[in-house]
Amino acid sequence: MSVPTSVHPAHGPYASGLDKTEANFASLTPITFLERAADVYPQRTAVIHGTLRYSYAELRARSRRLASALRGRGVEPGDTVAVMAPNTPAMVEAHHGVPMAGAVLNALNTRLDAATIAFILEHGEAKVLLTDTEFAPVIREVLARLERRILVVDIIDPMHEGPEERLGELDYETLLEEGYADTPPLWPADEWQAIALNYTSGTTGNPKGVVYHHRGAWLNAVGNALVWAMPHFPVYLWTLPMFHCNGWCFPWTICLQAGTHVCLRKVASETIYAAIAEHGVTHLCGAPIVMGMIVNAPEALRRPFAHKVRMMTAAAAPPAAVLERMERQGIEVTHVYGLTEVYGPATVCAWQGDWAGLDGTARAAKLARQGVRYPVLEGLEVMDPERMEPVPRDGATLGEIMMRGHIVMKGYLKNPTATATAFAGGWFHTGDLAVMHPDGYLEIKDRSKDIIISGGENISSIEVEGALYRHPDVLEAAVVARPDATWGETPCAFVTLREGATVTAEELTEHCRRELARFKVPRHFVFGPLPKTNTGKVQKYLLRERAREIAGG
Repeated sequence: MSVPTSVHPAHGPYASGLDKTEANFASLTPITFLERAADVYPQRTAVIHGTLRYSYAELRARSRRLASALRGRGVEPGDTVAVMAPNTPAMVEAHHGVPMAGAVLNALNTRLDAATIAFILEHGEAKVLLTDTEFAPVIREVLARLERRILVVDIIDPMHEGPEERLGELDYETLLEEGYADTPPLWPADEWQAIALNYTSGTTGNPKGVVYHHRGAWLNAVGNALVWAMPHFPVYLWTLPMFHCNGWCFPWTICLQAGTHVCLRKVASETIYAAIAEHGVTHLCGAPIVMGMIVNAPEALRRPFAHKVRMMTAAAAPPAAVLERMERQGIEVTHVYGLTEVYGPATVCAWQGDWAGLDGTARAAKLARQGVRYPVLEGLEVMDPERMEPVPRDGATLGEIMMRGHIVMKGYLKNPTATATAFAGGWFHTGDLAVMHPDGYLEIKDRSKDIIISGGENISSIEVEGALYRHPDVLEAAVVARPDATWGETPCAFVTLREGATVTAEELTEHCRRELARFKVPRHFVFGPLPKTNTGKVQKYLLRERAREIAGG
């Protein structure tokens, strides 16, 4: 499929005299959402954190103070400000105050090691680091590795129960005292201006810096509200890390809808149920691991709630059994798909009315698909990457998911080669393999690197994992390729069992034989916990290493 050609009228009545001016054009930026919410609903609760409450007037004042103080400390438009913090009020404020200063927000993954964080700070040329005292041990090592001087500011969170080691020249509240709440934000002159810098996982080398612009952040924040039919005044629980694709742009979405940010420093079954029951949480996001915390919580940790809760989840398709259990719990799940390079979620499994008549299993199978494009994404196709043509919409032909348009990143920072490769042919190449169904809904089958090629046959690891999840004793499953002298590769399954379960590898083999073609059945099972990132994604590269070790042994 070719990329549409842009046209600029060279003649006619609209060709001249109708120019952009300050009166009829403003660059899109999500910092306008907080400004409006504070103007219209100044006394509404914007932030809850333990016993702490901030109104929208207070959230704007604190965010403006942060922006003013950063500028007073020498931060100029285009400078990078890094933040190392859990989901606390300071992280909410950073998502507004840093861009209000004209700077670029680099929210750091709190699980990274010192060497990787040091690389990110050097590569992104961070001028300031706001860091929660919980992470002082790793940040101390980071600072020892840096070749440039950086202003370090300690975030002291009253909800943090551990030791408090200070590394900064000052603390966050003292920094805010240097700023002024009546200093207006610096609006971007160009909506293409960078607003955030996020780094990919870097499992095969140094992470790549993904650059977002104000326009894309504005659009995806609006897209979140649209696809979720999110009403005014949602109560949103921060189970998704704000450092992950800037919390999928929800720090801005919630302010767009004048909602309440319920901060959650530690994500656990008990704290999730408590927040839903005590604060009337209506919405939350998270990887399937968060759903696991909800549906597998011991009865003693559960809290009753009568209202409807909506959850948005990404990563691998949720097993049908989990979706059914969430529905019985009173939580409606919306499945989305995206990547760091597209501001988080970019497709959604949009609900169709006739699905209501399906039985639970059939309906869950529909809901587990990755779906259709966000209204703010211009192009979405499953394509043959060699011919750059869409695959047939038959639910069977495999191709690569490609996207283009409004919410695709600016590119990779200081890496024009990787940017050009990612944008080859006028489309962003995701590296995810999928099929397109006749109804126009896409379904991911695997990452290109996760497809198992056994005896010349392609095996979807996701398909095998889905079969394993249908066994009642399987809590979690991940399948990777294991080298095989005869077949080239065979599936190797890593399985976490439910508490008290005693199912054996032989029993799981028989279960899979009932669910799958024989060549797709795992030849080897490994029992135990799965290695995960802090966002709940299984680290398959570690499992592939273990599978190779097993094969070598």
